[in-house]
Amino acid sequence: MLRTLLSPRLWGLHLVVIGAVAAFILLGRWQLGVFEESGRPHASADPAPVAVEELVKAGATFSEPGRRVVASGAYDAGRQLLVPDRKPDVDAVGGRAARGAGFWVVTPLRLADGSLVPVVRSWVAQPAAAPPVPAGPVKVEGRTRPPEPTDSVQRTASSLPAGQVSTVTPAELINLWPGESVRNGFVVAADSGIKIPSPQVGGSVTWRNLAYALNWWIFAVFAVFMWVHYVREAVRTSRGQQWSQPSSPSEYSPTSSA
Repeated sequence: MLRTLLSPRLWGLHLVVIGAVAAFILLGRWQLGVFEESGRPHASADPAPVAVEELVKAGATFSEPGRRVVASGAYDAGRQLLVPDRKPDVDAVGGRAARGAGFWVVTPLRLADGSLVPVVRSWVAQPAAAPPVPAGPVKVEGRTRPPEPTDSVQRTASSLPAGQVSTVTPAELINLWPGESVRNGFVVAADSGIKIPSPQVGGSVTWRNLAYALNWWIFAVFAVFMWVHYVREAVRTSRGQQWSQPSSPSEYSPTSSA
């Protein structure tokens, strides 16, 4: 059997099958990667900035996170807050998961209609490093973020000191800014040094590519099956030829008469 497998006439078959199986497996893996990538969120169009009043409204459902906005008004320095245990990344988990990482500096911006929109102006390692609040009318450019759920951080057991808040959400801010109309959402200033992703849209899963991947792998299995079948036939044929050949030349000698 081994002699048949290693015969010159089968070497070409072995090489062709190995190459075909490797190609089918790689093609299937490629189609699987396309399938996996199709379901991932990807960046959408990043339109020009709009007025913050159009997207961040008081008492209304928040929409379009990550949109660029422009806000004009004046900062209310007396209501500035710090959000402890935060990294310079809006998507990073806060609280115990980021203990001692730093602080977000949140200052409310009073708009022309008197409402407040929270603005994350910067990230600092220590409270004393918070930048001074600009005086007078300002124009802030940044990106919108939805209100943070109150359970979005891994809270610490101890209560926060005065002037600090665990999440940037109206549910907490209205208790610290009583009597104020607080808009539902907040803005991360473009020059805050905090990482914020651009708008993204969910991917559309293309099941067709998964089917293509399975097809390529089925082809690989079929190629191996055909190789096994052909090799078995070659071995069977080789054995048949061996049995059909005489064991010695004497078998062909004429039988002598008595």
